[in-house]
Amino acid sequence: MIELEGLPELVDPVLIAAFEGWNDAGEASSGVIAHLESEWKAEPLIALDPEDYYDFQVTRPIVEMGDGLTRSIVWPTTRLSLARPPGFERDVVLLRGIEPNMRWRGFCDEIVGIAHELGIELTVMLGALLNDSPHTRPVPIVGSATDEGLARSINLELTRYEGPTGIVGVLQHAFGAAGLRAVSLWASVPHYVAQPPNPKATLALLRRVEDVLELPIPLGDLVEESRAWENGVDELASQDTEVAEYVKELEERKDAAELPEASGDAIAAEFERYLRRRDHDPGDQ
Repeated sequence: MIELEGLPELVDPVLIAAFEGWNDAGEASSGVIAHLESEWKAEPLIALDPEDYYDFQVTRPIVEMGDGLTRSIVWPTTRLSLARPPGFERDVVLLRGIEPNMRWRGFCDEIVGIAHELGIELTVMLGALLNDSPHTRPVPIVGSATDEGLARSINLELTRYEGPTGIVGVLQHAFGAAGLRAVSLWASVPHYVAQPPNPKATLALLRRVEDVLELPIPLGDLVEESRAWENGVDELASQDTEVAEYVKELEERKDAAELPEASGDAIAAEFERYLRRRDHDPGDQ
């Protein structure tokens, strides 16, 4: 177990976590953590020992060049950082890791133990999966929660998925078994444009994190990057008749399945976000 002495005392902290790899189509979920680390100027807090959970022949360390001929090794691991968002009365712990290669139960026990030590009672788990959703429509966000009230409060569409899972699913289950509230948010990334990054999916996940925290999050360049990404995919699709027809078919299928009440919920949620942003920074009006 990591030595936790000397860490700062946190104020009602919430944990936001994402893992690279199987759980991170288009690097959408890890992109959220990277964005928050930058926008909130997060400071390093804890790093897990990579020897315990990673096969270095599968997930290899990276060599980086420093000044002159100096080289350093960056080991694959899971790191936690601390952010104190302006205007927010809670601290935020950001977890960004690579899905471990082994000892998942021990890994989850260690993360849950750290959460207990830091006083974390709510965790937001992020993931992204490949799906047959069209890139021209809003990014679907589904998920699950250990707390039904939490799921209802953010109008979360609960998934009925059964099948193979990744570390996000296992860790959420471990949090729930330990009596901690946890919610997972999954973005659907179009399988025909799977290469990272996918700023549109990252932006969609960020907006749902806003709903959980009830805090407006600085979006930086993500809105513009999302538009540019969609325009770029539009242009590529227009050059291939088969792809264009497939996208049109997905759009028609999506539009036919869209329920009026679901659209109303989306409009209401977006209006609530607008009000939070206006109240948080009235100078922007």
